[in-house]
Amino acid sequence: MSEVHALVDFGICVILWLVQCIIYPSFLHMEGASMIDWHKAYVFRFTWIIAPLMILQLICAAWAVWAFGTALSWLVLILVLTCWGLSFFVSVPLHRQIDQGDPTQIKRRRLIWTNWPRTLLWTTIFVLGQWSAS
Repeated sequence: MSEVHALVDFGICVILWLVQCIIYPSFLHMEGASMIDWHKAYVFRFTWIIAPLMILQLICAAWAVWAFGTALSWLVLILVLTCWGLSFFVSVPLHRQIDQGDPTQIKRRRLIWTNWPRTLLWTTIFVLGQWSAS
């Protein structure tokens, strides 16, 4: 299970850095209906990639708490749950607003800035996983 956990953590970490540094900033260069159409396609496709990874990560983190119950495993689970909270209470609502016809530059910039905590938290989760494996 630890190999799966490490791969999932690494995958999410890489994806979030790509989103943060390449995908979200590219949203600033699109306008109007093409932005909304592209964004809807992006969200639909991206969900099929990230949702299974997030679910698997949550399962792995919960399993580690159940199996080991260490302070580190609890910390990782709390960080994973924090990422879920940020995703569903901050990022998803912003994506919905863009999909529903509000792709202002302010909304897109807010998406970029509010994604930094998730990017850094998921990077921390990956680093902690590597640290605990050594």
